[in-house]
Amino acid sequence: MTKVFLVILNWNGYKDTLECLGSVSKVKPDNYDLHVVIVDNASTDNSVNYVKNFKSDNFEFSILTNKKNIGFAAGNNVGIKYSLEKGADYVMILNNDTIIDKNLISGLLRTFREDPEVGVVSPKIYFAPGFEFHKKVYQSKDLGKVIWYAGGDMNWRNIYGTNHGVDEVDRRQFEKTIATDFVTGACAFFNAEALKDIGFFDEKYFLYLEDADISQRMRKGGWKVLYSPHGFLWHKVAQSSAIGSELNDYFITRNRILFGLKYAPLRTRGALVRESIKLLVNGRKWQKIGIKDYYLGKFYQGSWRN
Repeated sequence: MTKVFLVILNWNGYKDTLECLGSVSKVKPDNYDLHVVIVDNASTDNSVNYVKNFKSDNFEFSILTNKKNIGFAAGNNVGIKYSLEKGADYVMILNNDTIIDKNLISGLLRTFREDPEVGVVSPKIYFAPGFEFHKKVYQSKDLGKVIWYAGGDMNWRNIYGTNHGVDEVDRRQFEKTIATDFVTGACAFFNAEALKDIGFFDEKYFLYLEDADISQRMRKGGWKVLYSPHGFLWHKVAQSSAIGSELNDYFITRNRILFGLKYAPLRTRGALVRESIKLLVNGRKWQKIGIKDYYLGKFYQGSWRN
């Protein structure tokens, strides 16, 4: 029987985690065994005690606790390593601020079974109702059908990723499985053999762009990186860190340089270096710190403190 492990990272978010688990409990595995792994990143809100009391008849359940907040990349790696040690055939990384459709896993397993060269796949992701970027422009009948992710493109001239379909109402315009420049860490479903081949998330990133990095390594390793419409979920976008926050300024600024100088064309690398110099002079506080930390080799959590 195929073994699927679902890794959910929690950090002071037990309410979201319990709601996510509630949606997972509606999944009825038919041709696979499901094991859920909660990795807690040293929460201080009593998350572990709340979550450990969750009950479901549809999957086995484990909780792993970290002694400190080690970030998105390293936190998920704890769950990935555990899953592989337990014999996982597939490992899904799932944000705790998501609600999944009951057919998500079985739908995405179809994608792997159709092509053994698939390394990782992300599904169609909708904004959870009320979490849209532009709430007032939609009719009530469209809520829950507004797309956040249906694959994505990386603009290699400026190192910014763009999600396909973002803010569009789903009218079945993204119904083909296609290659994507990056999967999203909100929900990334990995072939265990691909993870064993190319490795896990690069923990230097700590938070942001680790999903784009692993997508590049998958592709360079000969594995396919896909978007699949055969499964979907809803995402409470930007719950763990507000868009435009100091946290965003720091990690996106630093990690964009880290990612770009590793993978971008030579001309773009030169532009990134010039841009970094400008940010050192004119950037916001945490953008400046992010640039300094990149050049000083201060990765992982770097200068950021929770």
